[in-house]
Amino acid sequence: MRASYDAVKQEAERVLGYIEADRLDPETQERIVKDSLENFPLYVTEAILKSRKSYADDVGVAEWEDEGAIFRDTKGNEYIDCLGGYGVYLLGHRHPRVLKAVKSQLDHQALHSQELIDPLRGYLSKLVAMITPGDLQHSYLVNAGTEANEMALKLARLATGKTWFISTEKGFHGKTMGSLSATGKGLYRKPYLPLVPGFQHVPYGNADAVEQAIYQLIQTGESVAGVIVEPIQGEGGVNIPPDDYLPRLREICDRYECLLIVDEVQTGMGRTGKLFGVDHSGVVPDIMTLGKAFGGGVAPIAAMVTKHRYWDKMEENPFILGSSTFGGNPMSAAAAIAAIHTVVAEDVPGIVATKGAYFLNELKTIQSRHQDKMVDVRGRGFLIGMEFRDDALGYEVAKALFRRRILVGGTLNNSRVIRIEPPYCISEEQINAVLDGVNSALKELS
Repeated sequence: MRASYDAVKQEAERVLGYIEADRLDPETQERIVKDSLENFPLYVTEAILKSRKSYADDVGVAEWEDEGAIFRDTKGNEYIDCLGGYGVYLLGHRHPRVLKAVKSQLDHQALHSQELIDPLRGYLSKLVAMITPGDLQHSYLVNAGTEANEMALKLARLATGKTWFISTEKGFHGKTMGSLSATGKGLYRKPYLPLVPGFQHVPYGNADAVEQAIYQLIQTGESVAGVIVEPIQGEGGVNIPPDDYLPRLREICDRYECLLIVDEVQTGMGRTGKLFGVDHSGVVPDIMTLGKAFGGGVAPIAAMVTKHRYWDKMEENPFILGSSTFGGNPMSAAAAIAAIHTVVAEDVPGIVATKGAYFLNELKTIQSRHQDKMVDVRGRGFLIGMEFRDDALGYEVAKALFRRRILVGGTLNNSRVIRIEPPYCISEEQINAVLDGVNSALKELS
């Protein structure tokens, strides 16, 4: 039943008081957690609570503050962040350079009118063209990675006049209908079948399978608009393809005149120790998508970037791909501009490559001592996967780490491979604390 205006006003004022407070008193700390445990089952969904390691037996931990490589709960307890928002916090929590840019932008404008020229859209798109490989030039700015992939798929059909896409098993490109059609995980797809037609999935890392799929479609009278692929599969289990995989996909796409779409939503901006995942192989895609860390960990923003020769349809009708109300808004664009500045000014890829190599090597040493429980460790830069014997064991390790105030990935039904994605600013001391935590958790589970 709709509440009175007075009741709504009182509730909003109460919550705004929490937001605007410099410090939470003990009573308020407890009240926020209690409210959250009541609000989620009633107004969100209780399943979200139950899926989180921070919730057990009707007792929860609510995050409230963050900075650098840590976040704090409502009581001020600090946690080392090795989950990183599944790739969002590459630059850490509230990076000062990004925060300054967003605050400065908010002082004179937050969103845009949709009619006057919005300068930051142009400035950001120019910077994207400057940092992406080869002749990638035009950007379409949106709000999230799945939206960027939707735009990529639509553009590929527009630019080629063709229909089908080749994607990969275990690939993840988002959960909106087009992106979900490209995604290769049955868990997410099955409830929504039939999805958008025209997608064929093949094993990841197998270029021969891609070529065979294209050949068979052409032989049966179909046409192939593009191949969509991640440089490293993240959600799929931190799967690294053979070194010649992307170069061979480039050659195959050129031969069959279809577009190579590379999803850099998780691997971009330095996450793998190079500016982009494709930089490990020197391949230039026809379309690239960006997201997650693109907004510097402060604002949501994503992008599709492509070559000039595929932009003709957009010149005919600039709204044919879409008309994202908030895409490329001044606040988010300011965050992305500051993020790009930080990545290149501080050599984030170089820092990630060095720290990531140490992290990975030490985890492999731990794995060698616990091979009965941890069957593999793999990754590049700060995209690392720890593979366990089964989901149950992986989830127990994730919970044991949370008890030690270390956050990693892993949910009750998806913990066979746990991702470690820390911010570039994580210290050696913090890395060693995580390593000690992993080792101790594995011993504890023995």
